[in-house]
Amino acid sequence: MMIDFTESFALDYAGARTKFRATAAELGGALSEYRHPTLRTPDGQDLVVDVVRLGDAAAPSQLIVISGTHGLEGLSGSAAQVAWMKSAPARALPPHLSVLLVHAINPYGFAWGTRTTENNVDLNRNFVDHEAPHPANPGYATLYPDLVPDDWTPAALQAYTGALDRFRAAHGDDALFNVLASGQYDFPNGNNFGGVAREWSNVTLEKIVADHLGQAERVGFIDWHTGIGGWAEAFFLCFNDENGPLHAEAVRWWGKERLIGQRPHNMARPNYQGLVFHGLTKFLGRRPMVGAVVEFGTRGVHVRRALQLDLWLKFKAERDSERVQLLRADLHDCFVPVSANWREQTTEQAISITQQAIDGLATWSLAAAA
Repeated sequence: MMIDFTESFALDYAGARTKFRATAAELGGALSEYRHPTLRTPDGQDLVVDVVRLGDAAAPSQLIVISGTHGLEGLSGSAAQVAWMKSAPARALPPHLSVLLVHAINPYGFAWGTRTTENNVDLNRNFVDHEAPHPANPGYATLYPDLVPDDWTPAALQAYTGALDRFRAAHGDDALFNVLASGQYDFPNGNNFGGVAREWSNVTLEKIVADHLGQAERVGFIDWHTGIGGWAEAFFLCFNDENGPLHAEAVRWWGKERLIGQRPHNMARPNYQGLVFHGLTKFLGRRPMVGAVVEFGTRGVHVRRALQLDLWLKFKAERDSERVQLLRADLHDCFVPVSANWREQTTEQAISITQQAIDGLATWSLAAAA
């Protein structure tokens, strides 16, 4: 497949919106908009979640594809959505199946170049019951004091490196990864903060499901991300019960080599809390959903430093210096590399992975789903 990544990738949130909407219009897609009620982009434009329906809204089989859960990763997720829409199969959907594309579910993070929402909340940890006690993560408190240095220098970063090394020596790599990635609900200025209440994007996703998936009898789901996995390689995180029929269906769609025995960064999968996957499952009620978070790998475990940098730029950095611009460019390159090779490879895979979901969904029997 010949890939011209410049047709699907954009430079920023505004450019991504333009390409997404224009491509959807070429296909005759039905467009809906969900505008943030109070916040704007850095240049004062509206923050919008754009939703496009391709196919019959009453179709019993419906695929929902989301980009921008982790804000700035949306440049890759948007490109994945646009590239599939530009592919030939998008113009010939199977009977009784439709596709719902949700562009920039976290528009603030996308537009402002951070992974989080406007409240420094990791949206992919926010879908918990905020009326109940939040999931505990006591180990995080031992690491947090050294997380964000006053200045971003090699010497200043050694304190956090030392804290990680001490925790690893005492508890092991898997335990450290779980503490860092599963989610935490006690430190609002920390990373993977799940929030104290439902974020606007959380509530908006529930509205999108009610508005657009009400007639779906079974649902497929893809949530595009970047970071985990080998360079430019797709890494799947499926959260259907591994012993159940829905996980078996995911294996049928995408292959057991992608779905069985997942070890992100070659470590045990963290006990992730409050995922979009969990929220969608709740919003759909009794209707079955098969899906996955699909990551495109960048810097492997070294992404951890970029998560720290995202916080420093937000809470400690001076304004608009050359140094800050260099660091911000590095942050963006970590999650959406500027490499043409990376963008070509991920674009090709995104088209294939989306089409595998459509083909699987089209042949998923209601009897098997029950």
